[in-house]
Amino acid sequence: MQFVLKLYAYELLVRIALVLYSVYHRSYETREPIEVRIYPEKITIISYPGPDKSIRKSDLETGRVVARRYRNRRIGEFLKELKLTEGRATGIPKIIRSMEKNGSPRPIFDTDEERTYFLVELQINKYFLEDTEDQKKSEAQDEAQDDKFSVEDFNETEIKILQLLRMHSISKMELAYGLGYRTVTGNLKKAMENLLSKGVIEYTIPNKPTSRKQKYKLSDQGLRLFR
Repeated sequence: MQFVLKLYAYELLVRIALVLYSVYHRSYETREPIEVRIYPEKITIISYPGPDKSIRKSDLETGRVVARRYRNRRIGEFLKELKLTEGRATGIPKIIRSMEKNGSPRPIFDTDEERTYFLVELQINKYFLEDTEDQKKSEAQDEAQDDKFSVEDFNETEIKILQLLRMHSISKMELAYGLGYRTVTGNLKKAMENLLSKGVIEYTIPNKPTSRKQKYKLSDQGLRLFR
């Protein structure tokens, strides 16, 4: 028997619940919008002002919210009719349970003593954090590779080839003519091989290197040489 473990970077129901919570409990006397910020490793939702002062900050941290005072009862009734809320102060405990069930870090609830804001931070499930770390490493390696070469690292023939390819894609024979050769010389072949190996030029038909319709163009790395 096989079991499939389903994990989510962020529990969908939690994301929906938090946005609804912000809409339900914010003050519409304040013009500041609800902010939802998405980062590679977390999501933050902030609304203004903060929760009612009858709710202690320690209650938010533990998830034991017992206050029953609501700013927007009409909105709450409407959301309740749509079966999107319960109106029984169960929102924060359910959010915490859902995150724990997903194997995610406990959500962070924050406000100040004056209750000028209410901030919720959802951290990505650690399983997906590995992917973001790998992505960061890959991007760093790409950037390091991009900075590996400058125009001064190429000989005269190679620089002329790069300059010709700046304008448009060109076949090997067209490159030979552009360099003043009548045929594809050994010097041109060597220069092309070097440029391909360094990743500054690439095939226009990469899956068919020997195609008669094959042409060459600057790669993204090659384009950056001239910026």
